Formats: sequence, C-alpha cells, structure tokens
Amino acid sequence: MALYSDKVMDHFLHPRNVGVIEDANAVGEVGNAKCGDIMKMYLKIEDGIVEDVKFETFGCGSAIASSSMATELIKGKPVEDAMKLTNKAVAEALDGLPDYKMHCSVLAEEAIQSALEDYYKNDPAAKK
Repeated sequence: MALYSDKVMDHFLHPRNVGVIEDANAVGEVGNAKCGDIMKMYLKIEDGIVEDVKFETFGCGSAIASSSMATELIKGKPVEDAMKLTNKAVAEALDGLPDYKMHCSVLAEEAIQSALEDYYKNDPAAKK
C-alpha cells in the first residue's frame, strides 16, 4: 500500500485556494512546534457564508494537502458548517493520512477555528 492516497498527493502537488485574501474578515494562524508546520487561513465571510478561503502553509506534504482539502470543504458553506469541520472529516476527505501525520489535519481544523474566532471577535453583529 502506498504511504499517501492519490487525493493526498493531488492536493499536495496541486493545492487549491493557495494565497492571501487582502480584504479577509477572518484570519487565523496556528503552528505545531514539534514538527514546525505553520498554517494561516484567510476567510471572506458574507451574509453568514464562507464566500472565499485561502491558505498559506509552511510544512510537509500532508500539511499542505490538509490545508487544501479543508478549504475545499468549507468554501461556499455556511459559517455554522465551517465551525463543525473536524480533522477527522479532513483526513477522510483525503482518503486517510498515516497515523503519524494526523496532526496535519488537526492543524487545518485549528486554523479554521482560529479564523472563525477572529471573525466573531471583530464582527460583534455575527452570531455564534
């Protein structure tokens, strides 16, 4: 069996939604000191919908693939759905990650949660 699924390899080699949203109204950044991975998520939320999402990730292939897949899973979705995204859902959407790389999907979940916390902090009219 291959170490990484075809989906992991595809999202690593051809990541979706890479970059910065200059007028993002939600930004979150997380890192893992043990492995050195750093993820930054930018969200543009309009009328309770994640209209756009981009990421910058410094890390291994699993971290890049997890970031890419996480953005795909929340783009165009209501904020409530984005809040419910789990690392397990990210890993499953990638057709699995090796156990020792599951922390990458956790970082993707945490980066989105961090961005959503930023959104709620900066937009008092937004409701959790």
